[in-house]
Amino acid sequence: MVFYFTATGNSLYVAKHLDSRQISIPQEMKKPERVYKADKIGIVCPLFEFEMPDLVKEFIRSSTFETDYFYIVVTYGMHHGGVAERTKAFVEGLGKRVDYINTIIMFDNAIIVFDMEDQRKLDPEKKVDEHIAALKADIDACRHLVQPAPKEETDFYQGYVSMIQKMGPMYSFPLYGVTDDCIGCGICSRVCPKGCISIENGRPVYDYTDCINCTSCAHACPRLAIKLICVKEPNENARYRNPNIELKEIMEANSQL
Repeated sequence: MVFYFTATGNSLYVAKHLDSRQISIPQEMKKPERVYKADKIGIVCPLFEFEMPDLVKEFIRSSTFETDYFYIVVTYGMHHGGVAERTKAFVEGLGKRVDYINTIIMFDNAIIVFDMEDQRKLDPEKKVDEHIAALKADIDACRHLVQPAPKEETDFYQGYVSMIQKMGPMYSFPLYGVTDDCIGCGICSRVCPKGCISIENGRPVYDYTDCINCTSCAHACPRLAIKLICVKEPNENARYRNPNIELKEIMEANSQL
């Protein structure tokens, strides 16, 4: 079995290639107790600020995995910053074992930093399917590996940490504003993995208490009515969803309703 968390479909796309049984982490988190048994158990998730998302960390922390082979794959868009080694330290710090940790470069959907149209031009160069096939071969063979961090990636990560220490977080709350183009369809509330959005009087209302800034709501809005207001977006009229994943799959995976 493979567990996944996805905001725009990338991690689900990878999970589908790695195992025939894909299980949504946001849905599993509704269960009071979680014990899983299988020959192989995997986790696929996106990179958030050079770490696994807190949602995924909490899932690992509060779940029991009884397996001969435990693996983690982290999707990213431009730099992974040596996340595999930090992930190993996190899992082992919980007293748990992990056999394989790797990353895969995919479309970078960080609208806070990138123009999605520019990212579309770069996407073919990333050879996603070829890299997924290599990951699958490793996992099928039960290879033991923690992806080493090249110096350029550790340097990039340290530069990011230094910038945050000097300048503070890249974003602040409230994150989003909703324009008059909103039609009250409620899709934003159904793709939110933390249940932060309710529809009141035909408009989304945000409660940022548990928001993890996954930007799924902004990407999924059919009218492009959800905009970042904490920073100026490079292109507020360009959004993304993995072309191989349907919107209903993300809603089914993430909805807390």
